[in-house]
Amino acid sequence: MNHDQQPFVPADFAVPRTLVADGFRLEPLGAEHNERDLAAWTGSIAHIRATPGFVGRGWPPVAGMSAEANLADLLRHAQEFEERVAFAYSLLEGEADGAGEVIGCLYIHGSREAPGRVAVSHWVRSDRAALDARVHERITRWLHEVWPFDAGRIDYAPR
Repeated sequence: MNHDQQPFVPADFAVPRTLVADGFRLEPLGAEHNERDLAAWTGSIAHIRATPGFVGRGWPPVAGMSAEANLADLLRHAQEFEERVAFAYSLLEGEADGAGEVIGCLYIHGSREAPGRVAVSHWVRSDRAALDARVHERITRWLHEVWPFDAGRIDYAPR
C-alpha cells in the first residue's frame, strides 16, 4: 500500500465481489481479464475518452499499451482492491459466472480532488454504448443500497 493510500471503507465492511444485473455482471478486475480487457478498451479509445468521468483524464492512452503493461495495470488494481484502497471491477456481458466478454470497467475510489468524497466512474465499449445509462442506473442503486457511503458524498457523472 502506498503511504498516501488508506482503506476508505470500514474494516468490518464486506466489500462486494460481484453484482449481477440485467444483462451484465461485475467481478473484481484481475489478471484473468487481461486479454479481454485490453481488446475492450483499445477498440473504444475515442468513445471512452468522451465518456463522463473520463473526459480530460488522459486515459485510455491514444497509443494504446502492450499486453504486459496492461497486465501490470490490472495487477495494481487487484492489489488496491485487496488492500481496500480502491475498487476496480470488470464489467462482463451476461449474468453467469465464468467466461464472458469484457464490455467495460467500473472504478470506485477516494477522490483525489476532494478528500472525503467518493469518485466513481465506468466505461462501456463503443459497441455497447446503448447499455451505458442502464449500467449507470444499476450501479448507482448498488452504491446506495450496499456500499457504506453517504449518497451525498458520491461523485458519479450522470449519463
